[in-house]
Amino acid sequence: KLLKLKLQCFNSKMSVDCPPQKLQLFKQGAEARIYKSSFLNKPCIIKERFSKSYRHPALDKKLSDRRMVQEARSLVRCHAIGVRTPCVYHADLNTHKLYLEFLPHPLFNDLISSLEPSKLESADITDTIRDVGRQIALMHNNDVIHGDLTTLNILVDVKSRNSYFIDFGLSSVSTLSEDKAVDLYVLERAITSSHPKMSQLFTQILTSYAQYSSKSSSTLSKLKEVRQR
Repeated sequence: KLLKLKLQCFNSKMSVDCPPQKLQLFKQGAEARIYKSSFLNKPCIIKERFSKSYRHPALDKKLSDRRMVQEARSLVRCHAIGVRTPCVYHADLNTHKLYLEFLPHPLFNDLISSLEPSKLESADITDTIRDVGRQIALMHNNDVIHGDLTTLNILVDVKSRNSYFIDFGLSSVSTLSEDKAVDLYVLERAITSSHPKMSQLFTQILTSYAQYSSKSSSTLSKLKEVRQR
């Protein structure tokens, strides 16, 4: 049984059933293995959710199916609204594999780590920081909650200075300002813990977010409440 998706990419639409054959382990997380491969002669990333032995098999399959479907839907939805994410090529519920466009860009985390705090005012990085805030606002304007916003889940095209968001495994859809505030709080905590000398980084992202968010006042008000918990 294959999950049938209307695939929306930047300049193409495709529906395919043939998975790639060659797999190269790229990284492994708590919930999935990430492979590099090719799909219809295009470089791709395969995200394979593996079973957890401590969970009942039926529950494990139900959770894996639900999270995979939600991730695929969030990615497709983001493409439709203009948020930069990997294009979804194919999804297979039998093997719990999601086939995604390979984006050869460095992590936002690595880019920030290589900078001195004084360099945050440079034009190149400022453009990227503003874009990160704008992209998150676009997601939230359309009720997409990323669920794991960290500098490790943002890629940066150093030429265009554009940001790309990855790993929507914990994503959801919500109209609640609190859910959007928690999304922002996760990013704030990730920045303050991983980049303690870059505290102004989140402030700059938040400034851009407020500029492009359609409901920034309620979300930022909730963010203040979340910080106090």
